[in-house]
Amino acid sequence: MKDGLQPRQIAAVAAKEFSDRLRNRWVLAVALVFTVFSLAITYFGGAAQGQIGPHSIEATIASLVSLVIYLIPLIALLLGFDAIVGERERGSLDLLLALPITRLELLLGKYLGLAAALALSTLAGFALVAALLWQRFGMTGLYHYGGFIASSVLLGLAFLSLALLLSVVARDRTRASGLAIALWFAMVLVFDLLLLGLLVSSGGELGGVLAGDGFAYLLLLNPADVFRILNVFSLDDMARLYGLASVVPPALGNPWLMGGAMLAWITVPLALAGWRFKP
Repeated sequence: MKDGLQPRQIAAVAAKEFSDRLRNRWVLAVALVFTVFSLAITYFGGAAQGQIGPHSIEATIASLVSLVIYLIPLIALLLGFDAIVGERERGSLDLLLALPITRLELLLGKYLGLAAALALSTLAGFALVAALLWQRFGMTGLYHYGGFIASSVLLGLAFLSLALLLSVVARDRTRASGLAIALWFAMVLVFDLLLLGLLVSSGGELGGVLAGDGFAYLLLLNPADVFRILNVFSLDDMARLYGLASVVPPALGNPWLMGGAMLAWITVPLALAGWRFKP
């Protein structure tokens, strides 16, 4: 039996997953989607106010935040939901595990390969907007936009971890796909509405039960909200633009805290997937 993880085995699986995505042009397709939507939002996001093109870095990032929250979680979930259960249904999982590779090495290799494909497509999709903002606002605009892109990649990796966990626990691809779509609805659409409904229906008493700012910390239970807060509080004007400056406590504006929360959303589901993964 091997001692510890073998980086060479993990790298081999990751390279195969990544090359498969390049070969079927998945990376190109997702990059084109991001490019088209991000350019359209950047140019026409302020059309209602009679402005065309990027007039401020704050408004541009604020407009792109909504695009990322809806698209990247969905793409990540659809990318990874069948990574393990698909191999099991095709009968190739037992064959893979018969090779000199452990379950954890296989899981990590698949995750890293899919993560590389997702990160590359995200970076490529936002590249043209980055060039446009650099030309318009210089290095200051590019600095803030770079932080936005980095947090977008982390959001995708978090949902990719959740997708692999679903792929491990699901019995077949049909159930895995259903769970992935349900998770997207729950995290992106339902979670915030549920919290708001609980707060309104309790007449604000629920916030008191959770010790003042404690209610706002429930937002950490959703990686989409962690991403939103990261970008809302990255610039002072954006906090006022979203109207959340008086709702979310200042502690949640700490980028290190929110970055740690996002890393937890990446590592914890992946660790649970490794623990539940069985041949």
